[in-house]
Amino acid sequence: MELIVTACEKHPANNESAARVIKETMDKRYGATWHCVVGEAFGFEVSYEVKNLLYMFFAGNLAIAVWKCC
Repeated sequence: MELIVTACEKHPANNESAARVIKETMDKRYGATWHCVVGEAFGFEVSYEVKNLLYMFFAGNLAIAVWKCC
């Protein structure tokens, strides 16, 4: 969660850059293949490895979904 907060604070106006930083850092720390979506007003349905999904909100309306594929 600290990584996500840091990335969103560093790139407040660019969700794509924040998502790229989160994905690349997760890949380096925990191995591939991580995916990240940062934005507002989206829904998702994904397949993911057990205990490898995080969905959180930042600053009220910015949603972040991070998951590792099966």
